[in-house]
Amino acid sequence: MDNNVIGNNIAKWRKEKGMTQDQLAEKLAVSAQAVSKWENGVSMPDITLVPQLAEIFHVTIDQLFSRTAGPETIYVAPEERKDISKLLLKIVVDSADGDKVRINLPLALLKIMEGSEDGFNVNGINLSGIEWDQVMALIEEGVLGKLIEVDSADGDRVEIFVE
Repeated sequence: MDNNVIGNNIAKWRKEKGMTQDQLAEKLAVSAQAVSKWENGVSMPDITLVPQLAEIFHVTIDQLFSRTAGPETIYVAPEERKDISKLLLKIVVDSADGDKVRINLPLALLKIMEGSEDGFNVNGINLSGIEWDQVMALIEEGVLGKLIEVDSADGDRVEIFVE
């Protein structure tokens, strides 16, 4: 079983329910760190928690383990959008050297960084080539989910999400 499959499903359904990792952890009597590890594919929930997860998300156990993916990027209608200052920009970097970097950056902070002459580097990978003003324009128009996915020739992988 691929840890990422169930982790991605847990993250997707938790967010659809409008729950935080802390709230899900409390319902399951586990730590928020455990939920984070599941969602990042570091570990899997204990088998005794699987029926509870299915019940919380109103899905079957088969769906929890299913590879069937929903859309990675969605459009949110204006009346359903959250305040942009309450959204997070998530940056995931997996380097060819084995380094893993996970950043959760409030969008309010990204707005401050726009136009910075120093550039924007994550784990030595220069992200200043990304048109951040265009990314912000997409977000303001209601685009959420995976915005950018880059696999470099050197084997580095960068993904940028908005949640």
